[in-house]
Parts: sequence; C-alpha cells; structure tokens
Amino acid sequence: MYTASEALARLKAGNERFVRGRARFPTVRKEVLAALAKGQQPYATIIGCSDSRVPPELLFDAGFGELFIVRVAGNVISPEVMGTLQYAAVHLHTPLFIVLGHEGCGAVQAALAAKFEGARERRRIALLLKRILPGLQDLRPGRGAEAQMKAAVEANVRWSMRQLRETPEGKARMAEGVLKLVGAVYELKTGRVRFL
Repeated sequence: MYTASEALARLKAGNERFVRGRARFPTVRKEVLAALAKGQQPYATIIGCSDSRVPPELLFDAGFGELFIVRVAGNVISPEVMGTLQYAAVHLHTPLFIVLGHEGCGAVQAALAAKFEGARERRRIALLLKRILPGLQDLRPGRGAEAQMKAAVEANVRWSMRQLRETPEGKARMAEGVLKLVGAVYELKTGRVRFL
C-alpha cells in the first residue's frame, strides 16, 4: 500500500510518461484480471470531468486496478459522488484523492455563461450548473475570455475540494494525516496535468 505522497509521485511520473509519449498503456493479461477479480486496492481516487478528452487512466499511464475513478460533468460534488468517495476512503483505503478539472470544460463554460450572460439551460443541466456556480462567486467580469475560463476552471476545482474538505469525514481523515486531497488541471493542448 502506498502513502499519499508516494501515490502522488506515482501519478506525476505517469503523467510525465504520457506527455513524453512513453506511456506503457498496459495490455490485459489473464493473471492480472484474475487477481483483480478477488478485490481492488487502488492507490488513488480521482474525481474528474466526464469529458471524453480527459481519461484519467491514460493521462496518468495507470493500469487496471490502480485508480478509483468518479467522473461527472464539471467534476461536481453531489450526494452520490460524496457517497462514492466515502466508499473509496472507508472500504478501499485510498490515501490520495485528486480533484481533476481541465481546460475548456463545457460545464464550467456554461456556468460562466449563466453567471455573466444570464444564459439558461434545460432543467437538469441547470441543476448541474447550480452546483458549480458557488465556486465562481469571486470571479468578476472584465477579464479576457481565456483568462476568465482558466480562473473559473481552477475556482471550480478548489470549490470541489472545499466541499470535500468541509465534511466531517474529510476533516477527520485529513486530521489523521493519512489522507491527502490535491487539486489539478489537465491542459488539453499539452497533455500535462498541472497540480494546484
């Protein structure tokens, strides 16, 4: 089992291989699948966006059973996501939790349009945006579109982290010193994951 620091170093090394074009993208061997059928011990849990361009297993050059992934548009935190993350902490004992946002996030862009332009979305998308908007409250108009989007993506990652950190379970696990929560942003053009 890895410590949170070891798990983070492993993710960084995997992303470096991915960026350099040296990813190992594992082939499936029957013995690996047989071992995983008995149980899982991922070294990190990642809450990321559903965007098809941002598959964590590939970005971090991770094999089967190494990462526990939760993906939802805008990497929003909902009761279902909280329950899934709690399962990872309590039952899988992953020491590292990553909130992974990404450049050009459509959900964050829609939230910006709702905030600054009064744009309206269908009911269920509006519910999703409602979970993002509190994290964008400190953003003000007047920046260029690219700078505003970058700031909004980072603010959304930090908002998701704050929600996780402020739960009684999150506070307790971090006080124990065994769990680490880290924010990151994936750069679409370079393939690099930038840790906040």
